[in-house]
Amino acid sequence: MTHAARKTPEGRPAPAALESVHQALRVLEVINRYSGGVNLTQIARETKLPQLVLARAVEQLIRAGLATPIGPDAYLAGHALLLADYGEGRGHLRETLAWVRDAVGAAVYVARYTDGEVSITQYADGPATPVVEEWVDFRAAAHASAVGKALLTQLDYDDRKDHLARHRLTRFTVHTLASQQALFHQLDTRPPNAPLLDLQEYALGTVCAAVPITAGPNAECVALSIPVPDPGRLKQAARILQSEAAAVLLALIVAGSTQPTARQPEDTVLSPTA
Repeated sequence: MTHAARKTPEGRPAPAALESVHQALRVLEVINRYSGGVNLTQIARETKLPQLVLARAVEQLIRAGLATPIGPDAYLAGHALLLADYGEGRGHLRETLAWVRDAVGAAVYVARYTDGEVSITQYADGPATPVVEEWVDFRAAAHASAVGKALLTQLDYDDRKDHLARHRLTRFTVHTLASQQALFHQLDTRPPNAPLLDLQEYALGTVCAAVPITAGPNAECVALSIPVPDPGRLKQAARILQSEAAAVLLALIVAGSTQPTARQPEDTVLSPTA
């Protein structure tokens, strides 16, 4: 049996964004316990994170508005955490998606696999960064879209088979993979934590990239679409998206749209389905 045929994707490393967020949440837990602020030495003592990992986690929290510097190597809980306490985290999520949209220069999406279907839950677009035209329902095009692939790659073999039994592998363009074996091979042989790509497989003239960001019971991802088949631009945008995936996941957690699984030591438009 191939790797894809296993009941669960054993041995598959956690997405980089998810691992990064778990580390950041450990740091945030410590910062939030000290109402008057806490220094980096104490954070390191309590989290036991290596220096470089700790520095990256603190930087992510600051950029996400979850931590605020108050002096040399000292931090307080940030404004975004206060917004979450008052139920206003969705505004912070919109701001985060808009920031990522501008950083990658493309429309940005958050998608979730719920009740056996692909669902776009949030997106951020603008005049210069239009969303991809949904000429075929995304629920029926998981095999051809970066969003769909990023969700399918997180499912086990049986759940993938179930999905494809309900949604036939249709060839939308000359680039679409219409073979289940070829699709599973692509999903399971990609380099660890590499973005999933749609190279004009859903629509001619559009390329997309997606990064898994699952933290709760449902598979999730953050993605982008570029209405120009430019491999160089897609590669650069995908690299930025990957580096900002943790910020999106943190914003989803703050907004209450995603609940992290316990683990040891949208001109932005927000969809009403979130």
